[in-house]
Amino acid sequence: MQKLTKMKRFKFLSVVMSVLFLGIGLLSSCSSDDNNNSEQTAKISVRLTDAPGDYEAVYIDVQDVLVNRDASDSTEGGWESIGFVETGIYDLLELTGGTTTLLVEGDIPAGRLEQVRLVLGDQNSVVIDGEEIPLTTPSAQQSGLKLNVHADLEAGFTYDFTLDFDVDKSIVKAGASGKYILKPVIRVSTEVSSGIITGAVAPTPAELGFQVLASVPVGEMDTISAYTNENGVFMLYGVPEGTYPVTLTPQDTLGLSPITVDNVIVVNGEISDIGTINIDTEPETEESGSE
Repeated sequence: MQKLTKMKRFKFLSVVMSVLFLGIGLLSSCSSDDNNNSEQTAKISVRLTDAPGDYEAVYIDVQDVLVNRDASDSTEGGWESIGFVETGIYDLLELTGGTTTLLVEGDIPAGRLEQVRLVLGDQNSVVIDGEEIPLTTPSAQQSGLKLNVHADLEAGFTYDFTLDFDVDKSIVKAGASGKYILKPVIRVSTEVSSGIITGAVAPTPAELGFQVLASVPVGEMDTISAYTNENGVFMLYGVPEGTYPVTLTPQDTLGLSPITVDNVIVVNGEISDIGTINIDTEPETEESGSE
């Protein structure tokens, strides 16, 4: 099958920045028949990883992850939760070599995302020569570590934000005191991790007198689905990159058969248009013969 055209491409977003403390100042629907919410929201996930450091272990105490969509915010306004955060103490040295751990994921309104805030607790430590040493943190750590993102999120797509802790630069020895200070330096990268499938049916639901359900299987158990609108157009949001069959199922009482479009290619950050599919309004009948 020919590779689908009419694809809208979004640039890979990458923001690299070094962050010092500011008061230790920081997809896609599963089985669903209602994609309307995805027209206005984007799905995001925040993951943690680490650049190698010369320590036996580095433990950080993650308490919360917040996002800020308000460009005018300078202190506390505009911050909001994403969803359920996987709080706990993480050993950064277990997150090297491309290994990441998911901290949180959820839906937020599409549009501009300015900052992500990682809030740490007080159970941070480093292991040196078998000894676990508490990491001293600057005051006002409850405010969290603010990371600039400045990314435009398109509705219906899934975005992954990876926080790459640079351990060697983040841990500072305080002279001859034997104390160590945590001053996080983090690289933030952002990438689109899903695509959208669109298409249309003809005749339109208004002409047919019934709706048509578009669906695509994702994984072994999940399905992303959406009804066509009055013009016969459908959008399947948050589909992971891959090749899929798209099934169009008439919601009629005539016994019309579903139509499957095979080998639909989905690329992260792109819209795959399968074009207009004609709905046969004549129900299938079983042929019978006589001897």
